Amino acid sequence: MHRFPFPKPGSLIVPDWQQSEEGRDYLSCILRKRKRRLFGLIEQPVLPPQLPSDIASYKIFVCGKSGVGKTALIAKLCGLEVPSMHHETTGIQTSRVYWPVRPRDSQRPIIFCFQFWDCGESSLKKFDHILLACKEKADAVLFLFSFTDRSSFEDVPALISRTLSQEEGAARVVIGTKLDQFMHTDVTDQDISDFQQTWQLPVMRVRSVNGPRLSDGISLDGRAELSDAAPVLNGLAEILWHRDQLTAGLIAIHV
Repeated sequence: MHRFPFPKPGSLIVPDWQQSEEGRDYLSCILRKRKRRLFGLIEQPVLPPQLPSDIASYKIFVCGKSGVGKTALIAKLCGLEVPSMHHETTGIQTSRVYWPVRPRDSQRPIIFCFQFWDCGESSLKKFDHILLACKEKADAVLFLFSFTDRSSFEDVPALISRTLSQEEGAARVVIGTKLDQFMHTDVTDQDISDFQQTWQLPVMRVRSVNGPRLSDGISLDGRAELSDAAPVLNGLAEILWHRDQLTAGLIAIHV
């Protein structure tokens, strides 16, 4: 079974590097008019010569029960407006986001390119080939549950089994959505701790609404809105970077 151990958060990358002077220079390459820039399929950030970097690309399949917030999560990570109403995703939708990261063992930052694949639950059930297309050459699969829907949390182990075989090498990451609706939470911190201990999988938490706003409801600039997305993007970068280094034999697996 291709199961990779997960790094301790912050052990491979500098988590607050984007807030440094150097990090802000790199962030400016993915912002336009103080908002996150949208890149087309053949576009990528253009960095000046004084900002050297490499680009690492990854395909990430996002799956979970209908209504848990898959599309909202992707919108948040890509700097888009989070939809206020739930609509079932039809077919397959892909979104791309670039994210600069500084590895601890390198003086050269890396631009991670995450391509998120999203598909509605009904389409997955109706067409067998869609799941195969979403999983093909996927580097990671995000399994989502909602903090307001305990059944979606309890279904995560079965969801993982239905989606990936033990032989498939995609990294498995669990994300809890709608953390901002804590007054209606059906999943406790103890539940999360027990799950991590039992299944040895990382669990990330994310709010569903957009980031900080002004009193009149206008969004702050792109740097401020990154406060919600940064922990998840950094976490994904660290997990996939660690996985690549293990696969290449650059670091040893400690049992």
